Amino acid sequence: MKPNRLDLEHLTPSQIVSELSRYVIGQDEAKKAVAIALRNRWRRQRVEDSIREEIVPYNIILIGPTGVGKTEIARRLAKLAGAPFIKVEATKFTEVGYVGRDVESIIRELMDIAVNMVRKEMIDENIKRAESLAEDKLLNAIVRRLKEEGKEVPPKDTLKQMLREGVFDTEYIEIDTKVPPSIPMAEIFIPGMGAMEPPDELMKTLGQLLPPVRKRKKMRVPEAFRVIVQEEADKLLDKERMIEEAKRRVEETGIVFLDEVDKIVGRETVGPDVSRTGVQRDLLPLVEGTTVPTKYGLIKTDHILFIAAGAFSESKPSDLLPEFQGRFPIRVELQPLTEEEFARILVEPENALTKQYKALFKTEGVDLEFTDTAIARIAYYAALVNRETEDIGARRLYTVMFTLLKDYLYEMPRGDMKKLVITEAEVDKKLKGIVEKLEPARYIL
Repeated sequence: MKPNRLDLEHLTPSQIVSELSRYVIGQDEAKKAVAIALRNRWRRQRVEDSIREEIVPYNIILIGPTGVGKTEIARRLAKLAGAPFIKVEATKFTEVGYVGRDVESIIRELMDIAVNMVRKEMIDENIKRAESLAEDKLLNAIVRRLKEEGKEVPPKDTLKQMLREGVFDTEYIEIDTKVPPSIPMAEIFIPGMGAMEPPDELMKTLGQLLPPVRKRKKMRVPEAFRVIVQEEADKLLDKERMIEEAKRRVEETGIVFLDEVDKIVGRETVGPDVSRTGVQRDLLPLVEGTTVPTKYGLIKTDHILFIAAGAFSESKPSDLLPEFQGRFPIRVELQPLTEEEFARILVEPENALTKQYKALFKTEGVDLEFTDTAIARIAYYAALVNRETEDIGARRLYTVMFTLLKDYLYEMPRGDMKKLVITEAEVDKKLKGIVEKLEPARYIL
């Protein structure tokens, strides 16, 4: 199995920041904070056993308006580290005693993500072996079919060569495949809410407990090969090792991104309404360190890194419960994006919008280019609309770019257009009239 990226000694804080900067422009303080948190996990793995358990993650609160990079920083950090990662909105949860999602489902879902991650890695390790076994099974099915049809059966080596050269690609064969067991749907009755369908999670769990059903299907040889490879790869999996490794990754390297924590700050409610402070109290044990039961066993949350985020426009972090604040000792304030940063966001990141649109236009046979002055002008209009209306950060670039290019996107493909150069004049022509009016109700920018 591929080693976890966290085990690589060269993953220093400065290099982590450099990697994050490939996707997130600006916000250096936030990137430094998460880089240190990530490196500290590598450092913790190398301290003496006697003190290792005492070193807990320094959880982080990212404070800033929407669209400035809070989620992207956390997501890219997890991808860089090869760590299980889940993003959840704090507003989706309810305190104990109310119908709704409970906070422990965060860890259960994180464990599901880790199992799928490790499963994919283990399948990639065994894919060659699985393909070899699948090829043998497929050859047996082809031989069986040829005999049933009374045709001459070539030697095995010849047959294998014919299979690899695609001679049988248009042929159909019958194979036995596994299909999920069908579970009759039945409504469950919840007092005060009436009859309702059981949750998807419950149905999925029930499906995993029942044995799979074998069904004979007729399909083309290439499709049959893919199905058999998948089944053989599943058989080669060491399930115990997979779950053990997934559990280790969750407990040692897992990252939970709690978004919209500012929305669970508020006055205490009286009566049947869900208390926002109650959600904080329920989240507190997860962040402090507890043990959560999952279908894969008990998961300890003591060393999971929690990154919270919120705009805090109508509240402040000090309005959170003191105990909750204490578990997020690192606070980083992200700054609103400037016009200059918008211009950099348009061209510098690996997934920059201009690069995305160039790829889309290329599929229609059109080479799309932007002049430097056009980029600056797009950034100017995005910053202007953010100032005059609601500031939605870099997300404004998506709507500005779509408004600029939508006519071309609609008209393509066009035989007379092989190259399109977006200039400053073109940007003004498409955007100036709309921006001058700034009627959000009419122009959704």
